[in-house]
Amino acid sequence: MNLKPLKKVCIAFSGGVDSTYLLYMAYQQLGRENVLAVTATSSMCPEREFKEALEFIKKNNIKHITVAADEYNIKEFVENGKDRCYYCKKAIFSKIKEIANQNGIEYVLDGSNKDDDGDYRPGMKALAELNILSPLKQAGLTKQQIRDFSKIENLPTWDKPAMACLASRIPYGKEITKEKLAKIEQAENFMADIGFKHVRVRYYDELAKIEVPAQNIEEVLKYKQEIVNRFGELGFKSVALDLKGYRMGSMNEVL
Repeated sequence: MNLKPLKKVCIAFSGGVDSTYLLYMAYQQLGRENVLAVTATSSMCPEREFKEALEFIKKNNIKHITVAADEYNIKEFVENGKDRCYYCKKAIFSKIKEIANQNGIEYVLDGSNKDDDGDYRPGMKALAELNILSPLKQAGLTKQQIRDFSKIENLPTWDKPAMACLASRIPYGKEITKEKLAKIEQAENFMADIGFKHVRVRYYDELAKIEVPAQNIEEVLKYKQEIVNRFGELGFKSVALDLKGYRMGSMNEVL
């Protein structure tokens, strides 16, 4: 992946595996003065993820700007239709492009990879309309390859669990609210704190459905009472465990 022809770039940085590797490579190839990272602050992103992103920025002395996503001003996001991601991406990346323009930067990059072609991703349409570049995807890099290269570069994110926006835990057609996202975040934080770093808590009103990798399902049952108690404190009256295990895009299986 050669970024040198771009000379100067603005990178949408979430702190995840993909955007961290992309940012690191841009920094190595183009130098500090020619790389600007922009992070959208939002209730869609867990607080611990944001803190980890800031730690990476600070440690590597990378130029960085945060911008509020203002997602609740996006009607289509709140209504949570099947094309929710398109409208959200369009709004957020439009703001990032404005920041890039203000800083004299022509190219905005995101961390999409080749695997993103294998799921329902309406947000990709927004990126195409805004001429956002996806170098990892264009280079044909898969998530696993990015992890492997990240490990070689000693990046702290090489084995970090994949993290999708918290809104993806709510079924299409169900209104998205700050309260729902906060409840999901707290539930997933609890699961992470007891040892399940790769977890999704799907929100079905008073029912929470937990997804972990198939090999961890039996381990979850050892914490059954603790989970029921904590989730009950959060307002869930029932807790289910998905026996299929975690899989990317499970909320899209009904599409």
